[in-house]
Amino acid sequence: MAKQITCRSIYEQTPSEDGEVGNRVLVDRLWPGGIRRRGAPVDEWMRGIAPSAELQRWYGYNSLQFDEFRRRYLLELGDQGHRQAAARLRDMAEHSNLTLLTATRDLGRSHALVLAEWLRDRVDRDPRGPDSRSEPGRTGAAPRSPGHHAALSTAVANLNAGALAFVMGTGIVSTALYVIGAGTASALLLWVALAGFVVLVPAYGWRLLRHRERFVADLLGPRGFAFLTLAISANVLAGRLAPDGHTAVAGAFLAFGTLGWLVLDYGIPFALITTLKRSPSLDHVNGTWFLWAVGSESVAVAAASLAQVTPGHVLPVLAVVCWAVGLVQYLLTAAIVLARLLARPVQPEGLMTSVWIFMGAAAIAVLAGVRLISLPSGDTLLARPVILGSSVVLWSFSSWLIPLLLALGVWRHALRRIPLRYGLDWWNLVFPIGMYAVTTHELGRATGTSWMTTIGRWEVWVAAAVWAVAFAAMVAAALRPRPTPARGTGAKYGSGTGAGQAARPESTDSAPTGTPP
Repeated sequence: MAKQITCRSIYEQTPSEDGEVGNRVLVDRLWPGGIRRRGAPVDEWMRGIAPSAELQRWYGYNSLQFDEFRRRYLLELGDQGHRQAAARLRDMAEHSNLTLLTATRDLGRSHALVLAEWLRDRVDRDPRGPDSRSEPGRTGAAPRSPGHHAALSTAVANLNAGALAFVMGTGIVSTALYVIGAGTASALLLWVALAGFVVLVPAYGWRLLRHRERFVADLLGPRGFAFLTLAISANVLAGRLAPDGHTAVAGAFLAFGTLGWLVLDYGIPFALITTLKRSPSLDHVNGTWFLWAVGSESVAVAAASLAQVTPGHVLPVLAVVCWAVGLVQYLLTAAIVLARLLARPVQPEGLMTSVWIFMGAAAIAVLAGVRLISLPSGDTLLARPVILGSSVVLWSFSSWLIPLLLALGVWRHALRRIPLRYGLDWWNLVFPIGMYAVTTHELGRATGTSWMTTIGRWEVWVAAAVWAVAFAAMVAAALRPRPTPARGTGAKYGSGTGAGQAARPESTDSAPTGTPP
């Protein structure tokens, strides 16, 4: 049975502060900058276990494709160049605690984390010891087939923190179709969203129990706000179910979403402020930080929608308070993100579709305001002209953002020729487009502006088309077999900072990528 295996930044703590850490092994190919070799808190430097130089260069230019990097690195661990170092590490893990050290900033997406999981799996599944297991490329017994259980376990281990963006996007497009009267299509997407929620939420719990270290690393990383999709997706479903008469189910989703919002809306900023396991940098700011405001506004939308069909004063007060909180959070986040975009260099490889949440966060605040002004005047604490005026301003700003976001997309894909491949980040595009369509239609109906409702109706069908493209791409990506990459395939990408080196700063918009189940 394996002892404790952990991975840490070499810049974090000294052995005396760590406690019982066992052997401390540096697993980077290059010696970390700023660390003197003499007196360094390292028991052994095992450069032969690091990813190949070609894979490091590839990952340096494709830092958002962690799942693909993980797959390639696992293949490398079985080749001749890594076998001796791998056997040495497995022997150490068999007999003592082991701490894998790396200079990579983002431990949650580093080769050290992949290596730690690989070591645990190899030692724990083989009671006879690490050397008795056959490796890829070694003659002898055939390697064990992974099977469905192993494949499912791997999928859960790699589950993206923002996987429920799929449910968010599907749920809001279902709402958009509902408000224009397309009941059948809306119901179909609602069932798809519910199915996704039922599958993904338990997967989050499984990942927390079985892969806690990696889960916590994601939570404390620059993409930690992506976990708010757990609460937002529940509130989006509550807002869709409430006007359809399913008040009990909508109330249950709202309770779940509100509880998740309370825990994560406070917990994620608290963790980011208090943790020492990070290097503070404006480069870590990305579009998913707007989910902080979206979480608050999603509670406001769901509570106001449910308040329209149920009596009481608690839901209207909850809705208006969350609406106000979300506005302040949006302004704070917008200032930080704009400072990042305007003050620091932006790489086209890193400018992903999560910047569209900039627009979506403003749009959901408008929808919350429209739902609030539909409530009785004595329940909203704020005067209707204040809410309506704020909503019009936010809708105008979200409309202004759309040409800018489209231009950034053209710059990234047409001018800089970044390939357009499916990833979970596509759902970060579906949700804002769907939300803007609902917002335009409902604001036009609330203000009696016919041209807005007409435009909103057309926008709903655009959102539905974008959803269909994203869903088809997701299915195609899930069914497409992945070829085994030949060594050296990353060389064509040129030089760059790879895993295992002191990585370059995170790109502007490190959106969660991956394929939802």
